[in-house]
Amino acid sequence: MSIQVKGLTKIYGEQKAIDNLSFTVNKGEIVGFLGPNGAGKSTTMKIITGYLQQDAGEATVTGTNVRENPIAAKKRIGYLPESNALYYDMYVREYLRFIAELHGVPNITQRTSQVIELTGLTRESDKKIGQLSKGYKQRVGLAAALIHEPEVLILDEPTSGLDPNQIIEIREVIRQQGKNKTVLFSSHILQEVEAICDRVIIINKGKLVADDRLSNLQRASSSNVLKVSFKEALETEWLTRLPGVSGVTNSDRHTWTIQTDDIEQTRKQIFDLALQHKLNIVSLQTETQSLEDVFRELTK
Repeated sequence: MSIQVKGLTKIYGEQKAIDNLSFTVNKGEIVGFLGPNGAGKSTTMKIITGYLQQDAGEATVTGTNVRENPIAAKKRIGYLPESNALYYDMYVREYLRFIAELHGVPNITQRTSQVIELTGLTRESDKKIGQLSKGYKQRVGLAAALIHEPEVLILDEPTSGLDPNQIIEIREVIRQQGKNKTVLFSSHILQEVEAICDRVIIINKGKLVADDRLSNLQRASSSNVLKVSFKEALETEWLTRLPGVSGVTNSDRHTWTIQTDDIEQTRKQIFDLALQHKLNIVSLQTETQSLEDVFRELTK
């Protein structure tokens, strides 16, 4: 396991920012880390990266305890914080060379050019960071997180400030990095999470409320609804008389939405109905909720 969090707790005064939080992230996974404002996402990420110490529990990165050996852990982590602190008076290429030197990166000139191209900074590389737009400053932060080729990437709102075209480009960078790295990233843009992640972790008020594959969460949170389309026209009664069906609506006599107490049983009955009456099923699918619906249901 590249990231392991066990019983993590952080208290500010009388408030628990993180409350006995546990999860793991494996190599090759891109995991979305979600929660409403104040849920404890940034605090958790700061603890994993060694920028903040917990009050209880432990965090390990590639087997290294972050609290006990923070320097060794940080060598394996690329971190883009939500508040992306940069040296505005330095030039982009100069700054990235500086970060590479701090990490002891070999072939600094070559590696700096690689991350500049990777993050789409080629045209801006000879400008001062303070002259860049917010989106390009975000790219500089991502380049700095990648410069030393870390095993683990922790990205807090990586697409903040980017325009739609830039978001697509950075999304592809994250997806490519996830092939051989561990990526944990937070975002309030849930469409981004759906586009990149197979798995999401959701916390609320410092506690874990969900940790599963996105498809499983959407199915588990959805109402028991089937959508079916037939090539032939049907009468409503054909479907309402099926056992377990509690409601049927239709947009036309070919396409039907069925509410049922047992999705799998009703699905089987629809196949039996089609076979018995020689009907052609065009499509049959379970209606699932969007990630936004799941998020609202778990954190409301």
